[in-house]
Amino acid sequence: MNPINSTKLLNSKWTAVNPSNQEKHFMVTKVELEKLGRVNHCQMMAVKTKRCFLIDWQDLKNDSQWLSGWV
Repeated sequence: MNPINSTKLLNSKWTAVNPSNQEKHFMVTKVELEKLGRVNHCQMMAVKTKRCFLIDWQDLKNDSQWLSGWV
């Protein structure tokens, strides 16, 4: 399980364990907060293709899908 500090999530770097479409390295470019200030979703951007998508930030804890940093 990847340790994640939700306050340091913005601009964090991630590596996909099973890359697809030549997209391996990603960066969190936007964090969406709930009314109480808790993280709801975050926007990930593929470094190579600049494709963006939303992801539940809790999914980043799954080390069978994501590795912290660019590996």
